Amino acid sequence: MKTPALFLVFCACAAAETRILTLKQALDLALEQNPDLVIARLDEQRARDQVIIARDPFSPKVFAGSGLAWTYGFPTSIEGQAPSIMEARTNMSLFDRPQAYLIAQARENLKGSAFDLAAKQEEVAFRVASLFLDARTAALSLTAAQREAEDLTRVQQLVDARVQDGRELPIESTRARVAVLRTKQRAEALGLDALTAESSLAQVLGMGINDRVQADQEEPIRLVAPDSEDATIAQALESSPELKRLQSNLQAKQFEVKSYKAQRLPKVDLVAQYSLLGKYNNYQQFFSHFQRNNIELGASFSIPVLAGRASGAYASQAEADAAKIRAEIERTRARIAGDLRRAFQDVRRADAARDLARADLDLARDQIAIDLAQMEEGRVAPAKTEQDRATENEKWLALYDAQTTAERARLSLLQHTGTLLAALR
Repeated sequence: MKTPALFLVFCACAAAETRILTLKQALDLALEQNPDLVIARLDEQRARDQVIIARDPFSPKVFAGSGLAWTYGFPTSIEGQAPSIMEARTNMSLFDRPQAYLIAQARENLKGSAFDLAAKQEEVAFRVASLFLDARTAALSLTAAQREAEDLTRVQQLVDARVQDGRELPIESTRARVAVLRTKQRAEALGLDALTAESSLAQVLGMGINDRVQADQEEPIRLVAPDSEDATIAQALESSPELKRLQSNLQAKQFEVKSYKAQRLPKVDLVAQYSLLGKYNNYQQFFSHFQRNNIELGASFSIPVLAGRASGAYASQAEADAAKIRAEIERTRARIAGDLRRAFQDVRRADAARDLARADLDLARDQIAIDLAQMEEGRVAPAKTEQDRATENEKWLALYDAQTTAERARLSLLQHTGTLLAALR
């Protein structure tokens, strides 16, 4: 019973893949196979096909067939056509203003789907970069926590020796053991965090559910935040894919309004037909002249006399939708400006916290240098030095977290400006 289960576990582990990628490699992979981007590209293709569908009435169509029939008496029509050996006909719209506006609406929707794809790419780039930072920070923090556990283990050994010699109280040994257990528990939690971040990164990249992606530790991430807050906000409002999508929606809705209002205009269609007739259908008995080849070419006109009130009601509904889109545009502009101002504040706050964490780490390292010098002189016990080494590792953990927060704040700022993907690539 255990053999099949073990075999399945082995197959699952063998099928799982762990890859080490740089941020640029991860971005390229995500842009190629991220599920959200795949869906967005399919939506864009659907919008492109909708343009072809809207233009179809203006494309010529030719139908050929036969109305071949034996006739006894008067040659009656077959589906509106005289009996013929062969016939061909074509139809297409020459002038149809409502349909022309629908074509323009479909083209605007195609532009909007392209803006949707650009916005989705920025969103995916932020998710990939953020998870990449999480995976990298978790790996670095795990290494630092393991070093801290080793340092505290040595501290515990030194404290135990002093307790046995009667130079420390037994409670100090217990305190040292608890510190080791606490650090090991933190290392285990960081290990689980690293697994979660690597699995989440693999899912965003469109990989398998059991795959993992480890962040390359050697490639630094250099993100430069814009300097001018007001200029950045103005540029973001000018180039935001979200705003462009809403503006495209508004333009498409306006074309829809024009299409409804144009229902009262005349329509012109091409009329063309060819028929090859046969004498056996008794044409000569009932008509004064028989001609085997017959061609008709012209145009049909349709002029609405009483078009009804439905088109006006549809136009009114579309105008209401356009007004809602205008309100949404103004609200989106205000939200983008507010998000950017908060993003600039977050960057400044995160930079200050990172500088503080770096200064705190420098202080801990200076303390270790002093301890080493004093330990050579016999003025400091080795346990004190090992304890300070553990403190240094804690400061490293704090610095890693502060650096990640600062880099994520820059990622958020660049995402709001719509330039994150270009900055990362």
